[in-house]
Amino acid sequence: MKKAITRCAAALCTAAMLLTAFPADQIHAGSEKTFSVVTTIFPVYDWVSEILGEQKENTDLTMLLDSGVDLHNYQPTADDIIRISTCDLFLYVGGESDDWVQDVLKEAVNKDMIVVNLLDILGDSAKTEEIVEGMEDAQDSSGEKNSGDQEAPEYDEHIWLSLKNASVLCREIAGNLSEIDAEHKDLYTANADSYCEKLSDLDRQYQEAADNAAVKTLLFGDRFPFRYLADDYGLSYYAAFSGCSAESEASFETIAFLSGKIDELGLSSVITLEGTDHKIAETIISATKNKDAQILVMDSMQSSTSGDVKEGAHYLTIMEKNLDVLKQALE
Repeated sequence: MKKAITRCAAALCTAAMLLTAFPADQIHAGSEKTFSVVTTIFPVYDWVSEILGEQKENTDLTMLLDSGVDLHNYQPTADDIIRISTCDLFLYVGGESDDWVQDVLKEAVNKDMIVVNLLDILGDSAKTEEIVEGMEDAQDSSGEKNSGDQEAPEYDEHIWLSLKNASVLCREIAGNLSEIDAEHKDLYTANADSYCEKLSDLDRQYQEAADNAAVKTLLFGDRFPFRYLADDYGLSYYAAFSGCSAESEASFETIAFLSGKIDELGLSSVITLEGTDHKIAETIISATKNKDAQILVMDSMQSSTSGDVKEGAHYLTIMEKNLDVLKQALE
């Protein structure tokens, strides 16, 4: 953590010197774009793209987390800080992983910038990080780490994994874009309406899958960033780690608990996340009675890259694929 803070501080110093030497109008000299938007994560980048529609070609749109580094490990570079400091609209999640944002905003050159903390937009719909029975984080439930007496609640940052949240946030984004570019307000509103209809349709498909499911429990041999999704459809879950956990090694107690739940509930699968190995899932399965559960992969979009975007990755198509996996897990 200290190294991360040091890197961020160094980047801030470098950016501050560049911004002092070259004002915003010089930094963006020669740009033909109408305005600039900076997002931290892929899902929000894709939502903005959909709402911009044909105006995307006239917009300088940036996704900061574009190299496979996930939200929990990201620290801005000097170039990132300059982009944020001079943009017209900055959209970020707003959880503990974004603690660096306030320091960066102090260097903002564009004082008229619209800054959107997405967790703030959700208000009471935002959920705190949850530790459930069997998680590695819950093994020492009597310890200070999990007592909750001294520390403020940590919010679950994976807000984009709820289609209901996505609709709320897309309408907010449409309003932000309309404020910056009033000339195209009708376009942004129409595009948001159309996109939200698609989100609502997929939401209904998820609910139907949950309603018709043979089982109502998911089991992750991994971190669990899907709490918003599970809560949306009345599903319960067990997992090796919480969504924001830094743990990567599961104890014997965690493995034994999760394998016992597979046997007890008759679950047919163990789910893992994109980009992770299957070692924990394999160990869980090997400890079950029948040893025949399958390993499934759900995409949390935490490590999506600019390369994925160039290859045609979209929030909706990824969530459609996740629905297919969910149906298999609930059989």
